[in-house]
Amino acid sequence: MFRLQFPAKHIKYWADRYVDKQNHKDREEEKRIIKEIGPRIRHKKFIDKEDFQAICNWKTKWATRYYNYNQPDFIRAITKTAFSTNDERLRIEVLTLLKGVGWPVASALLHFMLPNKYPILDFRALESLGQDVPKKYDFEFWDKYVKYCRKHAKENGVTLRVLDRALWQFSKEKGKLG
Repeated sequence: MFRLQFPAKHIKYWADRYVDKQNHKDREEEKRIIKEIGPRIRHKKFIDKEDFQAICNWKTKWATRYYNYNQPDFIRAITKTAFSTNDERLRIEVLTLLKGVGWPVASALLHFMLPNKYPILDFRALESLGQDVPKKYDFEFWDKYVKYCRKHAKENGVTLRVLDRALWQFSKEKGKLG
């Protein structure tokens, strides 16, 4: 199903290009999420509205108006559930109850909640794995994607974030989607 479209030995090369080519504002926001927001939400075991909006807007800005509709208590309850369960399906699907949050944004929330467990689902990452975006995401697809990324990252001695960056950048520079 998934097949890396470039030699695995080039993962770090493409990840480094991602960091070099990213615009300053996006690079700074990603650093802030990794260094400040991620540790804070892992400590609290939930995401507050401000951190929720920061992660969602970093992932995709098109749904900002929908993110704003989510009430702070609902965000907290949903993200507490995602943190507290060991059920993989519940963990991802509960996040999609939040307005504006589809599978890709839910994956970004999960990634920053548990960065060693979850990759970020993105059309660019899928292209770099030789996969079209499905008409509709479902748990079976998500589960296969997560397992593939975990295995590939481990085999190549990189973090899921490094793999994510490499997949994104390769598609941006070499893919059909440009």
